[in-house]
Amino acid sequence: MPFMDDQQCRQFFLQPQSTFQRRYEALRAYFLDGLSLAAVAERFGYRRSSLKSLVCRFRAACAQGAPPPFSLLMAAADPPVDDAVKIKTAPKQQRLPTLAY
Repeated sequence: MPFMDDQQCRQFFLQPQSTFQRRYEALRAYFLDGLSLAAVAERFGYRRSSLKSLVCRFRAACAQGAPPPFSLLMAAADPPVDDAVKIKTAPKQQRLPTLAY
């Protein structure tokens, strides 16, 4: 059987592109993988306070048997995200502001 490179498949889970998937993967990493709030926040591009709020809303929704917070009903409450969330592998260099003419 030929060797299959699944790197792109792994990236689908590690660097989610959509808000809903990003929310799901963050909650999964916290609840199932046992990662700390700080680790999950950094990995998926959340502020720690935003992730803590998401976790609290998820717990409350589960306790009430309501739809989970990664459903369409809660999309407006999700913190904004730049294009794709990137996993930090090296410190970012500070960009100089550009002027629009």
